[in-house]
Amino acid sequence: MGTPTMRLEIIGAESMGVRSLCCRVTLPDRRIVIDPGVALGYVRYDLLPHPLQVAVGRRIREQIVRALSSATDVVFSHFHGDHVPLVDANPYQLSVRALPGSFRELRCWSKSGDDLTGDLHKRFQDLADLCGANLQVAEGRTDGDISFSRSVPHGAPASNMGTLMMTRIEMGHRVFVHASDIQLLDDPTVDQVIDWRPDIVLAAGPPLYLNRLSNAVRERAWGNALRLVQNIEVVILDHHLMRSKEGAVWLDRLSATAGKKVYCAADFMGQPRRLLEAERVKWYERMPVLEGWHEEYAQGRVDPDRYLNEFRDCGTQF
Repeated sequence: MGTPTMRLEIIGAESMGVRSLCCRVTLPDRRIVIDPGVALGYVRYDLLPHPLQVAVGRRIREQIVRALSSATDVVFSHFHGDHVPLVDANPYQLSVRALPGSFRELRCWSKSGDDLTGDLHKRFQDLADLCGANLQVAEGRTDGDISFSRSVPHGAPASNMGTLMMTRIEMGHRVFVHASDIQLLDDPTVDQVIDWRPDIVLAAGPPLYLNRLSNAVRERAWGNALRLVQNIEVVILDHHLMRSKEGAVWLDRLSATAGKKVYCAADFMGQPRRLLEAERVKWYERMPVLEGWHEEYAQGRVDPDRYLNEFRDCGTQF
């Protein structure tokens, strides 16, 4: 009789063309979807998402819905719009109206709403209303193979971005940690990830695309990234990190410095890197967009797959 296995599939991330850090972990008796949300960066470089990115985003939303259709558990690390389905979703996010009918039956594990205000508290309450008694505040709890952290900072501890919950999943001698949007900016949070002794970790890297990020903060992120790589077999860094070409260079430099491969989500999934948000200006130049296209898309009058087909005609596939 073989040893029980754990399989990780990353569904959405910036290196795969969208803002997300959604994954599915499959165990012999559980299928756990973490952070089922997606967004496209509503405005970047004074441009709305290019239709190519809109097409990719729509496909990833469909993949998330399919994953939820066969899931047993769903985890919400926090309530930003690229991590949860939304009642008030914009045309590029995952709407609660698109969720499968079985969603209400899932075991839902959630960060608490205690430290939330405004829109974020409303999103927590929307999910609580949707999931009913199946939604459990999970911070600090363990349920069989799956454990959850207490609240940790979303990025730097002094930021105004709030907190999040990390997830640890164990099967046999293998451990996976979903560290969500930690951005490697809080030393005690990185300590906790290492203390959990994972074999594989998926986390958001630092937001190098933000000019306000100081040199001291960048150095802290670099040092914490090296600590993860030195202590963990497989490290996957994506999300905020891969919103810029600089992030991709940073990741490759980290691999060279550490003397081992450090992955982004696309690398781990064996896909080409598609930094569609970072390349938004380029795609507008290569595939011009008619005025009013986004309004037409929001009303369901245009199909973005035309741009995806044009992309394929150049000899490239998604």
